[in-house]
Amino acid sequence: MAGHSAFKNIMHKKGRADAARAKLFSKLGREITVAAKMGMPDPAMNPRLRLAVQAARAENMPKDNIERAIKKAAGGDADTYEAIRYEGYGPGGVAVIAEALTDNRNRTGGAVRAVFAKYGGNLGATGSVSHMFAHIGEITFPASAGSADAVLEAAIDAGADDVASDTDGHFIATSFENLGSVAAALEEKLGAPTSVKAVWKPSLTTSVDEEKATSIMKMISALEDDDDVQNVYANFEISDEILKKLTAA
Repeated sequence: MAGHSAFKNIMHKKGRADAARAKLFSKLGREITVAAKMGMPDPAMNPRLRLAVQAARAENMPKDNIERAIKKAAGGDADTYEAIRYEGYGPGGVAVIAEALTDNRNRTGGAVRAVFAKYGGNLGATGSVSHMFAHIGEITFPASAGSADAVLEAAIDAGADDVASDTDGHFIATSFENLGSVAAALEEKLGAPTSVKAVWKPSLTTSVDEEKATSIMKMISALEDDDDVQNVYANFEISDEILKKLTAA
């Protein structure tokens, strides 16, 4: 199983604490504010904002929070945020990408570098590992959204590129450029998605043993715990046997 997907499944199965959900809402709100500041405050006229709002709604972020984040863009505090992508290698030679929105490049860069160093990794230049990933759109729906055939048909009609369905739900891939329109078309037919986001999907993976898998998961958790880091991706591959051990209560 692709390591990062496995990691996300593990975190989902363990559930989110209220503090973690508050942190998630804060990060989603920051992206909404930045998107609104960079373009029109109307999601219908601003593709990046539309995508940010779709992602927030998929995570059940309250409507009031979303509206506050958009209105916040009218102030000046969002001007200083910049998007930075950090790339490097973690334990076992696993490629790692961390996306951040920060108002202090030195603070965030120092914190990210410290996490890489703590877990025996090395932070490289932008572009050093992203060639091993494809930047795509990912939309997920619960299994209850429909049968595999029904979801496949809806995805084809919406212009998606690929669909995978299992007992955990339906996972739909599309080009990054078409993510917003495909997600909107699918929502009309299937209801609210579980998540809507742009992701870095590994095209090359690195197999790791249980020890390295545990270390890379800890590293990812440490990166995601940083308020400035929005998303983290890694290309490790683990066996089903190791996955079962790591998902054990």
